[in-house]
Amino acid sequence: MLVDTHCHINTIIKKDFDVPLPKNYVQLAQQIIDEATQHKVTTIINVGTSLQESIDCVSLAQCFKNVWATVGLHPNDCTSNWINDFKKIKALVHDKQYNNIVGIGECGMDFHYPEYNVQRQKDVFKAHIELALENNLALVIHTREAPEETLGVLSEYASQISRGVIHCFSEKQDFANQVIDWGFILGIGGTLTYPKNNYLRDIAQNVSLKKIVLETDAPFLPIQAMRGKKNHPKYIAEIAQFLANLRNESLYVITKQTTYNALRLFNIS
Repeated sequence: MLVDTHCHINTIIKKDFDVPLPKNYVQLAQQIIDEATQHKVTTIINVGTSLQESIDCVSLAQCFKNVWATVGLHPNDCTSNWINDFKKIKALVHDKQYNNIVGIGECGMDFHYPEYNVQRQKDVFKAHIELALENNLALVIHTREAPEETLGVLSEYASQISRGVIHCFSEKQDFANQVIDWGFILGIGGTLTYPKNNYLRDIAQNVSLKKIVLETDAPFLPIQAMRGKKNHPKYIAEIAQFLANLRNESLYVITKQTTYNALRLFNIS
């Protein structure tokens, strides 16, 4: 029994971002879910990155009992129209039980691409945090090349946030120590297997297993053996085995604890 805590089924089955799901989306998604199930993946968290992608995440979560949605605006998708988009995100959250929404995000700070708007990203990030707090939902946080700014925003809410994950964790040990101290969990995925990421393996090897959940970020960031190919939720099994070998623990222990962590994080019974 494994949980993929972060993937994008919509993106796997669509040709482009931010276009509606194809007419045969149920059939296409079913194929992905069935293949994942064959690899013992029993729960999938499908993560929104824009208004359209969040709507699609909800559509899929309503169709499949083992797929759950998060909704939000990725920092790279925060346009000048973000306030109007966010109002519609909030409307989805208003019916969170019907829409099978278990988290807010992915949201956060990303300074990787040029011409990013720092203040806008901060404003959008804070709006997501407050929405999560108002609705007792987990926070799914994206941070890239903005560690100080991410911690700065989170520090304003640290005493209030009870559930959250740093998706695709890629920061250093001091960042990990701080967010863990605030109660966050680290999302560990295919990047753990990349040869250059010795620092990440050191963190994953030594941090408490209670502070780790597994993710694929499919169709992005596949394991090293699949680099250059489209990622898939089924590869959670490969990530779990890699982590087990790294920590010199049994696959059973890794699977049991990370699954428990994931279900608790997203309040899934």
